[in-house]
Amino acid sequence: MYFNFQEMSPNQRYVTMTSSVLPRPIAWVLTDNGDESYNLAPFSFFNAICSDPPLLMISIGKKPTGENKDTVTNLIERKQCVIHIAHTEQASSVNETSRTLAHGESELEYVDLGLAEFEGFDLPRIKECRVAYACDLYDIQEVGNAPQSLVFAQIRSVFVNDEIVGKDAKGRAKIEADKLNPLARLGGSEFVENGRIFSVPRPK
Repeated sequence: MYFNFQEMSPNQRYVTMTSSVLPRPIAWVLTDNGDESYNLAPFSFFNAICSDPPLLMISIGKKPTGENKDTVTNLIERKQCVIHIAHTEQASSVNETSRTLAHGESELEYVDLGLAEFEGFDLPRIKECRVAYACDLYDIQEVGNAPQSLVFAQIRSVFVNDEIVGKDAKGRAKIEADKLNPLARLGGSEFVENGRIFSVPRPK
């Protein structure tokens, strides 16, 4: 079967892409609403794109009204965010925080999550997450006919729970993927957790 994207609607293309680009990591992004509350939202058009400078990229669509989502608004105004890697036990909380709320209404009011100080950073992190990136806004670019905001976030520091840190064959610190057990996105309403982990040495 072939899918001719030139003959498909944007929604049909979206469904095909999100059902085949699998699995996708999830950025669970906390930003400051500016009124002593925090926005928390998940995005699965997300990945690491550069190590010098260390950049993460998130593609964020608009609200149904066509306005920027609160994550983008908060980043433009306050220039900082914390990007978390959720684990599989948090699937229901991640899903709950995807709802569209009025600006300033915090998703944290709907989930059983705590906040912890992020050492050396202005924003807190989600206490229950095993990995969190303290990030400064690097750039935002608009792309697409129905514009998406490409957010480039520069990593300042990373919190990693000690319980998921081991050592590799060279004695270097290594994050154990099975202990992180990251939640990932599939198509539709489907998520996936880590399955069998195996190693294939790179050719020399």
